[in-house]
Amino acid sequence: MLPVSSAVRFVLRRLVRAVPAVGTILVLTFVLIQLAPGDAVDALAGDGGDQATNDYLRSYLQLDRPIWEQFASYVGNLLRGDLGVSFVQGGTPVAELIGERVTATLLLVVTALVLSSLAGVLLGALAARWPYGRFDAALSTVSLVAYAIPGFWLAQLLVLVFAIRTGWLPVQGMTDARAEYTGLAAAADVARHLVLPAAVLSISELALVSRVTRSGLLTELSRDYVRTARAKGATERRSILGHALPNAMLPVVTIIGTRLGLLLTYAVVTETVFGWPGLGALLLSASQSRDRPVLLGLVLLVSVSVVLANLVTDLVYGWIDPRARQH
Repeated sequence: MLPVSSAVRFVLRRLVRAVPAVGTILVLTFVLIQLAPGDAVDALAGDGGDQATNDYLRSYLQLDRPIWEQFASYVGNLLRGDLGVSFVQGGTPVAELIGERVTATLLLVVTALVLSSLAGVLLGALAARWPYGRFDAALSTVSLVAYAIPGFWLAQLLVLVFAIRTGWLPVQGMTDARAEYTGLAAAADVARHLVLPAAVLSISELALVSRVTRSGLLTELSRDYVRTARAKGATERRSILGHALPNAMLPVVTIIGTRLGLLLTYAVVTETVFGWPGLGALLLSASQSRDRPVLLGLVLLVSVSVVLANLVTDLVYGWIDPRARQH
C-alpha cells in the first residue's frame, strides 16, 4: 500500500500531467465545432428564419465574435465553474442538463464495467486452468465473435429475441411508465430495464478481459516462482489465485481502466437503441442542433472521466506492483 504522502504526490503528478491533455481536447473540439458548416441559429431557425432575426440571435448569443474571443470567454466562465447555457433548450444551464442525465449513464457504464471485469477475469482464469481443452477453445471462439460483433447489431438482436419474441425483458426506457413502483419494486424495475443495455455494453469488454486474463495467467503459471510454490506443496488453486493471478492482473487492470472512455462512447449508441435516458440522447440532440455549450460540457465530462479512470488505474497498478510508484 502506498504511504499517504507518496500517494498524494503520485495523484498530484498525474493531475498536473492531465491538464494539458484536457485543455487540448477542449481547444480541438471548440475549433471543430466552429469550422463545421452552420451554427445553433441555423438549427433553430431552419429554412424559415429571416436574415435580420438570425443576425440578431447570433449577436445575442455572441456567435458573431472572433473565435478566439469566444473561446477566451468560454474558458473564463469555465474557470468560475460556469459551463454556460443551452442555446436550444431555452437557456437551461448545461450543468443542470448534464446533471439530470449523468446518473443514468453512470449506472449503465459502471454496471457494464463491473460485469465485464468480474466475468472476464473468472472466465479467463478457468480457461488458463484447463488450457487448450474444449472450454478454452469454446471461450476463444465465443470471445472472438463477441468482440467482432458491432454493438448496434447486437442490440437489435437482443431486442428481437428477449423483448419482442419472448417478452421477457423491456426494450425501452429506464422504468415502466405505466406503473409507479417504490422501494425494492422500483429497484427491480430499473434492474429489468438495465439488463439488455448493460449486456450489449459489456459483452465486447468481457471478451477482451477474458483473453488478456488467460494470456497473462498462462505466462505467469510457466514462471519459476509458480513451479517453486507447487514443489513446496501448493495446490493448483493456491498457485493460480495466490501466486499467478495477482501478477497476471497488471495488464488486466490497465485494459479495464483505459477502456472507460470507449465504454462512454459506446454508451451513446446503446442508449439510443434502448431509449435509455442518459447522456447519449443529450449528445445526439446537441450535435444535431449545434448546441456548442452542451457539446463542450459533454466533452469536458468525458475527458475528466477518462483522466480520473486512468488515475485510479495508476493507483491500483502501484498498489499491485510497487515498482510502478516511481514513474
